[in-house]
Amino acid sequence: MSPGTALSEDRGPAQEPGTATSVEWRRLDRRTVLVSALVTAGVVAGAAVPTTLGLSGRFGLAAAVAWVLAGSVLLIGSAAAGDYVRWRRTRYRVGGERVDLHTGLFLVKKRSLARERIRSVDLTAHLLQRVLGLVTVRIGTGEHSGNDSTLELDPVPRAEGERLRRELLERTAAGTPGTHREGELVALDPRWIRYAPVSFVAPVLGGAAAGAVMQVSDWFGAQGQVIEWIGERFRDTSLTAMIMILVVAAVAAGVVGALGLWVEMWWNYRLEREPGGTLRIRRGLLTSRSVSIEERRLRGVELVEPLGIRTFGAARVDAITTGLAKDDEEQHGDHNTLLPAAPRPVADAVAADVLRETTSPTGVPLTGHPLAARGRRLRRAFWAVLVPVAVLAVLGALLTPVLLWIALGCAVAGLPAGVFLARDAYRGLGHAISGDYLVVRSGTVRRSTAALERAGVIGWTVRQTYFQRRAGVLSVTATTAAGAGAYTAYDTDAGEGLDFAANAVPGLLEPFLERVPPAG
Repeated sequence: MSPGTALSEDRGPAQEPGTATSVEWRRLDRRTVLVSALVTAGVVAGAAVPTTLGLSGRFGLAAAVAWVLAGSVLLIGSAAAGDYVRWRRTRYRVGGERVDLHTGLFLVKKRSLARERIRSVDLTAHLLQRVLGLVTVRIGTGEHSGNDSTLELDPVPRAEGERLRRELLERTAAGTPGTHREGELVALDPRWIRYAPVSFVAPVLGGAAAGAVMQVSDWFGAQGQVIEWIGERFRDTSLTAMIMILVVAAVAAGVVGALGLWVEMWWNYRLEREPGGTLRIRRGLLTSRSVSIEERRLRGVELVEPLGIRTFGAARVDAITTGLAKDDEEQHGDHNTLLPAAPRPVADAVAADVLRETTSPTGVPLTGHPLAARGRRLRRAFWAVLVPVAVLAVLGALLTPVLLWIALGCAVAGLPAGVFLARDAYRGLGHAISGDYLVVRSGTVRRSTAALERAGVIGWTVRQTYFQRRAGVLSVTATTAAGAGAYTAYDTDAGEGLDFAANAVPGLLEPFLERVPPAG
């Protein structure tokens, strides 16, 4: 709350400072108590079986069941009572100047956001809330100042959530100049699910599944039996074949998990442009999410091509925007994603539509970087392989020949992989100026092509290490208040990199440059 701003009491209508109209205080939906009780009941039910089995060995089955039932009732009742107190002690109001939220019993919190500073109104509803017609509303200013920049109303009726979203973002009614269409820009194509198994999520989920089996078996004291059972299944199989089979099983589990996660996250996906210049992304199967981005905060787009999906000619589109800070409780990491992994032509078309351009800046031809940049990447790959191989070789000579074989395997597999990735990283380097945007591209495992509005650049950082000076290259970084905050053209030719920065934002870097006349 800003110093000097007076907030009225929680009861009844309140008059907003500087106005002659009364603003009604509202409560959250009373069904929040039911939601809290049901969610706690689900958690308790999941923990009841292992807890009962654990207690039955000490107290007997009947006594264990009685203790678990009593504890379950106590936990569910406590959760419902706590949420009832929260509901009774929470009020909010939306005035012409500010949005206020009062909550708390012993420690009363009174928070206020100026409406002119509000940058996002996002709606989220998990499965139980969707069944009851409720949503959680997060109102944010986009500032990176922790919870002080966000108000959360959890929950309110869906109709109320939609009303708040429209009301708090209606100041953009003047719109954004341009001729591109409003309404739906792109909707989900179920065929995009084919890119889920080749994302980095699949192997991570596979490893997590294997780890979860071992962890759960350890909880029940059965980890040894699980390992023994696996050993029995592969008694007549060689160690190499057993490892391969287990890896394939883990990958299969990861693929299934990646497909399920993709369906949960992106089902019912739609990207829309609303009247007044607001982009709205809606998605989610069990948990529905709605994210709004004002176009006046948009400073560009980023075309992201992880190695797996790039192999199949796909890319995703992220927004480079100001004021899209994520709440600490926001668990999904793609808050700024405008388009999931989709065919590259679709991604370029969506990027053009979002930027109101005829063609996307992310598709323009880029200026390549000198061969010295390739040499630097090849040397890094060589050292990245050589160091661990050398360590394993030394340990193998001192301890056991097994490590020597591991070192040989790492060298045989790692060196070609390193050379491939280094050459691929070099081919991905590039920069260009396309109309109102500067474009930089880099990366191999995660290739990124960022199209940043030139007017959004607030400074340049020129970096040249000793080794870069010897190679005649340097890196130039455009700093901005949007997105990641910095976008770099790595290892450009020294003259080309400085010219690129100077031409992209005329006058910003010029005072620090000294033009050298051509020889002869």
